[in-house]
Amino acid sequence: MRGLSIRTIGLSLSAVIALTYVLCVIWDLVFPGWAMYRVWQGLFPGFGWSIPGFLIGLVETGLYSFYAAAVFVFAYNSLHRREMAA
Repeated sequence: MRGLSIRTIGLSLSAVIALTYVLCVIWDLVFPGWAMYRVWQGLFPGFGWSIPGFLIGLVETGLYSFYAAAVFVFAYNSLHRREMAA
């Protein structure tokens, strides 16, 4: 049996997290009293209330997603290989 693919997991995770990011930014614009602006600035260096700042945050969600996918897939595939060998 083949292991998980970093590309597949990374793209899936990127899509979910990018959608969540966009929905959260929309929420912040609709409900400014509950905005998470400071949190976004901490999580996404370069984020700001501008089109370039929004796009920087969107790109960084993809980078973070692929990092998480790489760590998860490596750990899963390593443990899966070890289990199959036993």
